[in-house]
Amino acid sequence: MARGSGRGESRATPSSAGDAHGRAEAELPLPPATFHILLSLADGDRHGWAIMQEVAERTEGGVRLGAGTLYGALKRLLEGGLVEEGGERTDPGLGDERRRYYRLTPFGLAVARAEARRLEAVVRAARSKRLLGAEPPRPEPA
Repeated sequence: MARGSGRGESRATPSSAGDAHGRAEAELPLPPATFHILLSLADGDRHGWAIMQEVAERTEGGVRLGAGTLYGALKRLLEGGLVEEGGERTDPGLGDERRRYYRLTPFGLAVARAEARRLEAVVRAARSKRLLGAEPPRPEPA
């Protein structure tokens, strides 16, 4: 994935755990949909429809991934080595249909953690500017 674009050129997976952190940082910032997909896969393997459902439930409907967004992002994540296919199997909750499952790679987990740290720093900055938390006192009208 190209830095910050969330699409485009893919990168090879890291050759060692030592350079995974630096490589993970190079992937940032992630598009929101991509980060939500990685968050969903942090709990374990999921098929596409289950990813869409988990994201919608976790965000209380605030984020809804369409099929085009989801599968386009999954394709880029697969090409970038952040996600791998976990094979096809039946989902007992969905009848006999076979589903393709996806899972995080170690590199994908490193990228998700790096993005979470980046967002945590943004939230800290917003709090320090009193944009989050207790409402700051309003200036008196002149």
